[in-house]
Amino acid sequence: MTTIRPFEMSDLFKFNNINLDNLTETFTMPFYLHYQSNWPESFTVAQAPDASLMGYMLAKSEGLGKLWHGHVSAVTVAPTFRRLGLAKDLMDDLERISDEVYNAYFVDLFVRSSNTLAIHMYEKFGYVKYRRVLGYYSGDDTEDAWDMRKALSRDTAKESVVPLDRPVMPEELEW
Repeated sequence: MTTIRPFEMSDLFKFNNINLDNLTETFTMPFYLHYQSNWPESFTVAQAPDASLMGYMLAKSEGLGKLWHGHVSAVTVAPTFRRLGLAKDLMDDLERISDEVYNAYFVDLFVRSSNTLAIHMYEKFGYVKYRRVLGYYSGDDTEDAWDMRKALSRDTAKESVVPLDRPVMPEELEW
């Protein structure tokens, strides 16, 4: 049986089976610790019965006014545990926290525009392509991102998910 539980500091030493994936962003130790100290309820892991880690959610709350939202910085599942519904479980948990704890208007995430598998998965979870962010991913392979959103109960009119009619540059992002 899989357990979704809060991240613990010692979990940093158990991430290798999850992070060794070309589509998974790997962050510095201080980055993970910053999330742990500021948004511990949104940093969760999926743990197998043998105590190995199957996946994790790294998220936070941010924004002001109607832009107050939960933000997914990373959700990833180890290749050996994919197609079991763990990403959905982790996303559902964050959506619940964003709705009930943060009282947010929506949850958002950024995904590489070439990652069609992930885009379709998020659409299946109820997310919409809100806007295209040109050149969001920098480095050797500069790539655009989709800012995908899912409205929560506070956004009764679903205003937060009405797609923009033009792409934006990274410097135009609010947060």
